[in-house]
Amino acid sequence: MSAPDGSPVGAERSIGQLFASATADMSALVHDEIALAKAQLKQDVKRGATSGGAFTAAGVLLLFSLPMLNFALAYGIHTWSDWNLALCFLLSFAANVLIALVLALIGVVFAKKAKKGRGPQKVAASVKETAGVLQKAKPHPRPELPEDRVPQAIEAVARSSS
Repeated sequence: MSAPDGSPVGAERSIGQLFASATADMSALVHDEIALAKAQLKQDVKRGATSGGAFTAAGVLLLFSLPMLNFALAYGIHTWSDWNLALCFLLSFAANVLIALVLALIGVVFAKKAKKGRGPQKVAASVKETAGVLQKAKPHPRPELPEDRVPQAIEAVARSSS
């Protein structure tokens, strides 16, 4: 049985080996954090592109159907009220302007919320937290082994139990 670095179980590792192991673990952690940030950013971009495409298609469809709606509204007002047809078309135009203003206000509200997005900031906070924890980490003192529990004895027990 052996440790992940190839040394026998229970054998004392040198400071250099411990430092190399810690450096490799730290490097792997940083690479994993970068991969996580890339994955989250890729997912956010994919969702944004999908929603942008859907909104664009909806807008184009609405744009092409708007003249029919205007004609229907104007003729409907004319049928209802017997007003002059030109006045009915002006009322239809005014209704379109009012709807456009409401939609513009909704767009402004959502644009302000989008500026406050916190996708990659979560990953950056996680990286800072990990770095802070690792900077404060201190090695645990190892207790002295009794004479009868030297590393050779531990190795022999490990081999016999496997």
